[in-house]
Amino acid sequence: MIIAIDGPAASGKGTLGKRLAHHYHFRHLDTGVIYRAVAKAVLDMGRELHDEAAAVAAAMELDPEKFGDPVLKTQAIGDGASVVSAFPRVREVLVSFQRQFAAEPPGAVLDGRDIGTVICPDADVKIFVVADPVVRARRRTLEARARGEPADEAAVLADILKRDERDQNRAAAPLRRADDAHVLDNSKLDIEAGVQAAIAIVEAVRSRRG
Repeated sequence: MIIAIDGPAASGKGTLGKRLAHHYHFRHLDTGVIYRAVAKAVLDMGRELHDEAAAVAAAMELDPEKFGDPVLKTQAIGDGASVVSAFPRVREVLVSFQRQFAAEPPGAVLDGRDIGTVICPDADVKIFVVADPVVRARRRTLEARARGEPADEAAVLADILKRDERDQNRAAAPLRRADDAHVLDNSKLDIEAGVQAAIAIVEAVRSRRG
């Protein structure tokens, strides 16, 4: 079984995917980490994020062993990921990696912004996670401060709105809900309630398919 989790509500979404994978004993991939790693690699080269050739080179030499680097969770790298992910060639390089991960047994949960529409359009279950941007900004600000990073909630909100607009209007794999995706609004849900809501969606799909 493949479970695709997409949507603009990035805060808490990776945790949701990880918890869902744990519940079903599936493998988990937060695909946003891949693009964050590319962005960091480009910056480490001393190149500009808008340098497409550098981004493609970084994608082709990506090292999964570095996906756990805590720097990848910072706001700056997250913004950079949105920039490099808009390059069609970068996405082409990384699509095969994601699809191969999804195809391996016993099952997989992938979360990102184009899983149900591009990476795994035939996923067994698709969940599109949304939340009020103000709520997302508050959560992300608290997460940053918990890591010891300075964060201004107004600035975080502005960044969120800018990223959403950029991702929704990019030419390559724009952020959108798949026609057969189930919407999960976690504006008023904590992570535990969000996980239970996601499990309910998966179980409802499995029940219908027998």
